[in-house]
Amino acid sequence: MTGSHRPIRTRPEGCPAPPSRMYDTALLDLDGVVYAGGEAVVHAVESLAAAREAGMRLAYVTNNAARTPLTVAGHLTRLGVPAEPEEVVTSAQAVARTIAEELPAGSRVLCVGGEGLRVALRERGLEPVESADDAPAAVVQGYGGPEMPWGRLAEAAIAVGRGLPWFASNGDLTIPGGRGIAPGNGAAVEVVRIATRWMRPAPEPRTAGKPLPPMHRETILRTGAERPLVVGDRLDTDIEGAYAGGVDSLLVLTGVTDAAQLLAAPPEHRPTYVAADLRALHREQPEVEELRDGGRSGFLCGGWAASAEGGVLRLEGRGDDPLDGLRALCAAAWTHAGEGVCDLPGVDEVRAVLGL
Repeated sequence: MTGSHRPIRTRPEGCPAPPSRMYDTALLDLDGVVYAGGEAVVHAVESLAAAREAGMRLAYVTNNAARTPLTVAGHLTRLGVPAEPEEVVTSAQAVARTIAEELPAGSRVLCVGGEGLRVALRERGLEPVESADDAPAAVVQGYGGPEMPWGRLAEAAIAVGRGLPWFASNGDLTIPGGRGIAPGNGAAVEVVRIATRWMRPAPEPRTAGKPLPPMHRETILRTGAERPLVVGDRLDTDIEGAYAGGVDSLLVLTGVTDAAQLLAAPPEHRPTYVAADLRALHREQPEVEELRDGGRSGFLCGGWAASAEGGVLRLEGRGDDPLDGLRALCAAAWTHAGEGVCDLPGVDEVRAVLGL
């Protein structure tokens, strides 16, 4: 998905007007972007209100398949972000559509997940069942929360071991919470994979969630977005999903991605814009300019100068916003890496300077 498919991004882009005026729809991830551990992320409520007031439509796109759109919308509304169920798109909906396109209406599906997955299956005319002995035609896994019984994974492993088609809402290994990072649906999928590795060929689930095409298709079908901006905190789901869909993306640093991971991002994980939080929706994005002066090379942004000269990432100057320094560093690191990843020393030193 790099190289010949599209130009390699070598720096974050500038935006001459607030993104809320440049894009018709914000496709917002939830965990780590709008809320964490059930509580609103700092600046999220007022920033989303300002974006909506500017005319931007908001859609909430989540790989978490446990809850129904109605439940998610209710949660958002209680946090101060008014939302309707129609504005919520889940990986459960994406995988349910995928299954329904392959199985006859009324087919039984062994559902290993939460209420959100069961509701999505029923909406597509499929019947969720609980046991491998209930004559299912397929197996689907989705995040079921921390209380999911071990026996549910055993049912999935037994059914997959019998040769049934295997689907997964998403492959996220982790999920952010208020107390830290916890296992996600991808970790549960790995349990079933390990339990069925005796099979030849080894079974592999059909996965629908970000960053894969079924989730992007589901989102566009449900929102009708013509010029969307994907907003997320994860490089391997949100940003890669935007890359795969050929749309712009905004990475916010309120979730799982830190500065070091961003600097080492391969092309498919490099966002269009980089910001601290959702206030970026109603703020212009600064340009990152290339420096060519007397044989020196590097990149400038907001008073900071970054380079990869001598095989070390360096940051000089002092700007008002440390994120400008990070943007300049991204340009130096991504340009040096090209189609690969940046492994230059100096990341810890510049993070300390920036306080990131």
